[in-house]
Amino acid sequence: MPTFYGTEVTSRLMLGTAQYPSPAILADAFRRSGAGIATVSVRREAGGDQAGQDFWALIRKLGVALMPNTAGCYSVREAVTTAQMARELFDTNWIKLEVIGHADTLQPDPFGLVEAAAQLAEDGFEVFPYCTEDLVLCERLVEVGCKVLMPWGAPIGTGMGLKNIYGLRSVRAHFPDIPLVVDAGLGLPSHAAQAMELGYDAVLLNTAVAKAGDPAAMAHAFALAVEAGALAAGADAMDARDMAAPSTPVFGKAIL
Repeated sequence: MPTFYGTEVTSRLMLGTAQYPSPAILADAFRRSGAGIATVSVRREAGGDQAGQDFWALIRKLGVALMPNTAGCYSVREAVTTAQMARELFDTNWIKLEVIGHADTLQPDPFGLVEAAAQLAEDGFEVFPYCTEDLVLCERLVEVGCKVLMPWGAPIGTGMGLKNIYGLRSVRAHFPDIPLVVDAGLGLPSHAAQAMELGYDAVLLNTAVAKAGDPAAMAHAFALAVEAGALAAGADAMDARDMAAPSTPVFGKAIL
């Protein structure tokens, strides 16, 4: 299982906690998924005292590690302040760092992301940056102290899957010793399996499960897909060929 900042997690699947039809369905989805980490928006927790307490109690009952995030932050100052609030609320140095640069695609702001990551790492945070598959950006994030990278598969909530296989494969090859998580854009279990087949350490998703007709069943499907993809990655898969190759030997074939 992957290790993030010295902590080994129990699953390669991470789930978000937003958009579920009810708390009971959320809890059932987590149980069926076996997810090892739950992400939660700090803004949701700060929205109301009683609502926040009830939700936090539910998350504790799930028995999974918690990763607060800075979802919805569009500036360095906003993201850093939100991360500081998260550390006080949840008593953890883990933070999924989002600094959004484009309102339509929710693409990360690469300049703000590096600046915020540097400030947070300096302050003792263990940063999980939501980034693109740009090698230069990833290199800068590692340089300022990030020991995990979380490139997107596609824009958040689109369900389009892995839109740049070449880019994601390049990140894996360039950072062989850095834990990598595909974060955002996954819509089907097959997308998660594909990410694992590329050699990634985990996947993080929310909408594909929360918005499914049966979230618990979809969570279970993603769990199986992640396991299958990880097994395939370790099995030294065959290389693709341009031409057919017979699986049955022709030697000894009857001559008519």
